[in-house]
Amino acid sequence: MMKLFLPLFVLSTGLLWAQPNCNAFKLEGNMVRHEACKKTEEASIPHYNQLTKRHQQIMDEAIAIDPTYAYPYWEKSFAYLKSGDFLTWKKLIDKVVELEPKEYLGYRGWCRYQFFRDYEGAIADIEKLDEMVDHEIGFAQNGDYHLNIAKAICYKALGQKEKALEVMENQLALKDHFLGAYDYFHLGVLYLETGQMEKALVAFEKQNEENALAENNYYWALAHKAAGNNKAYKAKLEEAITLYKGQRNLFDNYTHHADKVFLSDIENELNLENSNK
Repeated sequence: MMKLFLPLFVLSTGLLWAQPNCNAFKLEGNMVRHEACKKTEEASIPHYNQLTKRHQQIMDEAIAIDPTYAYPYWEKSFAYLKSGDFLTWKKLIDKVVELEPKEYLGYRGWCRYQFFRDYEGAIADIEKLDEMVDHEIGFAQNGDYHLNIAKAICYKALGQKEKALEVMENQLALKDHFLGAYDYFHLGVLYLETGQMEKALVAFEKQNEENALAENNYYWALAHKAAGNNKAYKAKLEEAITLYKGQRNLFDNYTHHADKVFLSDIENELNLENSNK
């Protein structure tokens, strides 16, 4: 049975990725920030898409009121990230992090990984955040991964698989870890790639119990193959195809997940198995 995971866009750092409560600034006596915050609300009533000129103008007006307010810079940055103007996005997001590092370092780190495959930069941001705060550092923007799991994936991409395993195992061992939708899947792939087949099989089994995925069954099949379990190998490939056709596979609107495979990869592996008989 598929279980429910962390709600989208809610991070445990205390920051909600939504319009700030302007009255909070008023209660603090920060009337300039309150005025700037109220200005940003004009983009919501009526709703202006982040890619529209008017949305950008409203955020510019808010910045003019309070140049030290990170939120309007962050709102402006989305249009450039989505449209592919990454140089402008980088300038804006760097300003955001400069103004409010504790709130936005994790976000920038995740984007550096997801959109740019800047693994070293992502690790640096996540580790810097961890050094700055004494609370849980939270999840990635899309809600799929705890930031430490994302960090482990980055280490793996840099070829540091033992380090990746250390980070991932330590995070999963925490009693208060909120299990992500794909945690055991990526752990299983790491075990598979480091030759730890028994551990890989256990991890893939756990992932299947939490959230069945075509990709999980594909790598699960490869682990069975490496362990000499040919019957289970073929069965998992067939299950993977069924899951994929049922849209139970890794998917993101913008980029591909780490360890992503496609239906053709699974079918080719099964065809190879059938041709060897």
